[in-house]
Amino acid sequence: MLDIKVYTPFEPATVSEKEKVVDFLYEHLDQFGDPKEHILKAIQYAQKEIASHGGFVLAGFLEGKIVGSVVINRTGMEGYIPENILVYIAVDGSQRGKGIGKQLMQKAISLAQGDIALHVEPDNPARHLYTKLGFTNKYLEMRLQNK
Repeated sequence: MLDIKVYTPFEPATVSEKEKVVDFLYEHLDQFGDPKEHILKAIQYAQKEIASHGGFVLAGFLEGKIVGSVVINRTGMEGYIPENILVYIAVDGSQRGKGIGKQLMQKAISLAQGDIALHVEPDNPARHLYTKLGFTNKYLEMRLQNK
């Protein structure tokens, strides 16, 4: 049975727990991943360790080993942009197809206050999970990288 730990600004992860989640996400996001410092920053945002609206982090464990994780950040933009953004979700490659991602997402949906947005690559197999959970593709996202 999956044991899901919830880390919030009110019940934050310890330094060690954060490191484990960062390492896990870095390893298991595969080609959809980011550098560790970006993952850590999203977790710090969720925990309100940096100026933010907060959010939460989920870590799923089987037999004491982390097998999945989710990071949700609050946007602070209620009413015109979804209140939450799913920043990261990953499941251990050896555990995929066993419903772990679904359990983590169901928990995230139950904890999120308001709507949830996410970005997903067109070739990411997780798109099917998001569709099954009720996510729709309302807009085409466009970005200008203004550097």
